Amino acid sequence: MRKTKIAYIVVTALFSAFMVFSGVMDIVQPEMVLEEVGKLGLPFYLLTLIGIWKLLGAVALARPKLRRINEWAYAGFAFDLTGAAYLHGASGDWAGVAPPLVFLGVLVASYVLREKSLGARA
Repeated sequence: MRKTKIAYIVVTALFSAFMVFSGVMDIVQPEMVLEEVGKLGLPFYLLTLIGIWKLLGAVALARPKLRRINEWAYAGFAFDLTGAAYLHGASGDWAGVAPPLVFLGVLVASYVLREKSLGARA
């Protein structure tokens, strides 16, 4: 059980760190982010909202015992990552499809490890 909990903490911390970085980049909107978003055809004003949601989601993942909020964070990140993969594919950027799907795998690993480390629901 201890190894499972440590694995959960490490995987979730890595995922959350990436999402914090990604959220900050969405909010700050450096030129490279604007170029990528422009290729996808998204409006730039949407980035600020997505960035704020990513930061809030990362905070929510840090609170696994708040199950309902935690579940919403996992769902929100799954929507974000599958949406990003879809948008890259739809715009013809097939190389951009893989990174969101890899992080989706990390998110799924975090979720499975969370369930094992917290035990079954009552």
